[in-house]
Order: sequence, then structure tokens, then C-alpha cells
Amino acid sequence: MTELERDIIREILNIGLARAADSFAVIAQEKVLLEVPNLDIMPGSNILDKVHEFEGTHAIIQSDIRGEFNGTTLMFFSGQHVQRLSRVCLRMSVPDSIQIDEMQESLLLEISNIITGALVTQLANILKAKIYGAPPKAPKGNIAGSLHTLLESQPKVQPLIFSVITQFSDKENSVELPLMLFFDRNTFEKILDIIRTYDFLGGQESNA
Repeated sequence: MTELERDIIREILNIGLARAADSFAVIAQEKVLLEVPNLDIMPGSNILDKVHEFEGTHAIIQSDIRGEFNGTTLMFFSGQHVQRLSRVCLRMSVPDSIQIDEMQESLLLEISNIITGALVTQLANILKAKIYGAPPKAPKGNIAGSLHTLLESQPKVQPLIFSVITQFSDKENSVELPLMLFFDRNTFEKILDIIRTYDFLGGQESNA
């Protein structure tokens, strides 16, 4: 991957995540600021450590990306987000906690569905790919443990993790809403092939 290809991928993600941020802003009734995503290559153990760290402090929602691309998003909702979203969307006054009831879980699932849907739609439009977001779920148990096999025990199929931590922060309190986006290697190769055969500036396929 050249520096130009890396920049193109970051910009594609930035466009997709900007639409996702707009969707979240409507739901949360807050102005949302989006950090430009990073694209870093790092050991799977670093990702596992970060996921394990989030497990104790965030409610986690998983959404799979299917079709011509194979991927997964993980969204991490802090107690502050749960508290705010419960107040705004459910008219519930609850403490700052990630101990959520069935109604709150349904809310987080729907929010994840909207945000992932906005991201997937943009990626599909930009990359001309037939992809869709599967219904989100709230995984139970040790998520870091379940990712261990994928990230460390099978090096030949290790995924590429785009925007390892993308943060949505509202202007007043700067509460982070981290998001991880995983794509397997076959998907990454497909994306690179699209970038290398498509003139993004001219909007035409390259014959080179």
C-alpha cells in the first residue's frame, strides 16, 4: 500500500464516517465532531488489549458487513452515552452506567444499525460495491477472547482494522464514542484493486 493509496482509503473512510456522525448527531440531539480516522498497522495483541479495556467500561454493539466485502464494526457506548441517549430517546432518567435493560439495549442496537448503515451506504456508493449491514447484536461474554483466534491464532487471515479508534465527540462534554472497523484480508485486497483501477478524480476506470 503506497502513501497515496493510504490517503485515499483514509478519505473514503472519512466521508463514510462523516455521514455516520451526522446520523448520530440527529439521534443524540448534539453537535458531533468527528476526528479524521487513522490507518495504522499494529499487532493483533494491541487491538485485543484495547477491546479488553473497553469491555469493563462500555456497552458493546457489533454489526457485521456482508456482501462483496466481509467486515465487522464494534461500537462502544460509555455510561455517559447510555445516560444521555436514554434521556433523549427514551425519556428515561437513569444513572451513568453500562448496566442496561432490554429497552436500552434495543435503543443501542438501533443506533448502531443507523450509524453502520450510513457508513456502509457511503462505502458502497464510493467503491461501487454491493454490501449491506447485517442486523446488529449485543455480544455477551468475553469479546476480546472471542477475537483472539481471529487476530492472533490465524495469521494468514488476520484482518485489517481501519480507523482503530474513531471518536465521535460532542462539543460540550467531549464524550467519546469509539468505533472499530474490521475487514478481512480478501476485502482489503478488493478495496485496493478498486482504488488501483479507478480514477477517483476523473470518475472513470483506469486502463493502466
